[in-house]
Amino acid sequence: MPGARPCVRAAPTGRVRGIEVEREILLTGIGGQGIQLMAKVLAQAAAGEGREVMLFGIYMGMMRGGASDATVVIGEGPISAPPIVPEAWALIAMHPLGLPNLLGRLRPGGILFCDATLVATPTERDDVEVLALPAAQIAAAEGNPVGAGMVVLGAFAAATGIVSHDALVAAMRESLPPHRQHHAEANARSLAAGAAYAARHLAGRLPAARLAEEM
Repeated sequence: MPGARPCVRAAPTGRVRGIEVEREILLTGIGGQGIQLMAKVLAQAAAGEGREVMLFGIYMGMMRGGASDATVVIGEGPISAPPIVPEAWALIAMHPLGLPNLLGRLRPGGILFCDATLVATPTERDDVEVLALPAAQIAAAEGNPVGAGMVVLGAFAAATGIVSHDALVAAMRESLPPHRQHHAEANARSLAAGAAYAARHLAGRLPAARLAEEM
């Protein structure tokens, strides 16, 4: 059976980074890829920087191989978006399984961020910005073959500026349960590898002026 994690909202502690609008980020993949952890880390990083956050996860009953989706909404004030957002600013795709159902919710001018190792660039949307990186290959090269999600998250944050790298690393460490803490250093390296890839290959693709405007 599909399951849903309840919406979690975090109150802001102050205005930071100057983002004036809500940013809806969809994440999609399959069980075992760490989609829910990616969403939790992103939400925790934004909350740690003083913004209000909504986090909502949907996943199939299978631990591995079933669809796993999540929504994160980041804003400066009270979140007005519903848990199931009708449209989104960005879509992070780690696997093609859920992409057809979510691609239509990406608004024109939005950002499709994907692991090119598994996800082919869709041809049916020519009105969005596609940023892809070989995340699984990068993670394997870093000695963390299960760290593709952290690579993508590090690259996404670096390319969009949605949260700082330091906030991501801190949130990742806080989000890992005790029995997973031994993965913290490898995850930190994967986040850094993703950020480095974005700096080398994706810099300038998303100008700051465009990120600041309301879409």
